[in-house]
Amino acid sequence: MQDTKSQVRTRIVAARAAATPASRAAEAAALTDHLRALTTSGTTVCAYVPVGSEPGSPDTLDDLVRRGVDVLLPVARKGPGGTPLPLRWGRYRPGHLVGAALGLREPPPPHLPPQAVRSAALVLVPALAVDRRGTRLGRGAGFYDRTLHLADPAAPLVAVVRDDEILVELPAEGHDVAMTHALTPMAGLVALGRECAGPAGGSGT
Repeated sequence: MQDTKSQVRTRIVAARAAATPASRAAEAAALTDHLRALTTSGTTVCAYVPVGSEPGSPDTLDDLVRRGVDVLLPVARKGPGGTPLPLRWGRYRPGHLVGAALGLREPPPPHLPPQAVRSAALVLVPALAVDRRGTRLGRGAGFYDRTLHLADPAAPLVAVVRDDEILVELPAEGHDVAMTHALTPMAGLVALGRECAGPAGGSGT
């Protein structure tokens, strides 16, 4: 019997929490190196600030900005009744993040509308896991599923995960937006779903 999303979340959160600070730092450095090969000056990338045990580091965002990449970070808000709204976006400036709900950090106003995601040549998406079909397991809030359909169809949607968090199959729901790729510390950019037939591109396979 296939594990439920809740069971998979519990297992992955525990494994991430058990990772040593040294291994997390090494994984973050590797992800930064991969992104150097995947991005160029003058382009826009939608990214996020890793929190807790999420793979990556804010240093990666600083590296992108130093190389002339325009980095947009998500701004999560809920509407009446607590319904998640499509993500708004703020331009990242090193040293200028503020605390937000859900333990997140975000750019201060002004914020751009959800449609700003369409300007991104690459969209990095936080994930607990992703499967070979592109089904992403997030934390269940629903912000990204309400937003990613606005992205440029040509822009890779990339779940950032650890290497053992690419799974064979995850439970899928009708509202899930499929990822085109995963980015892991060891393998780099990994093609998913329909992209699996071709090379992953970028750094890694």
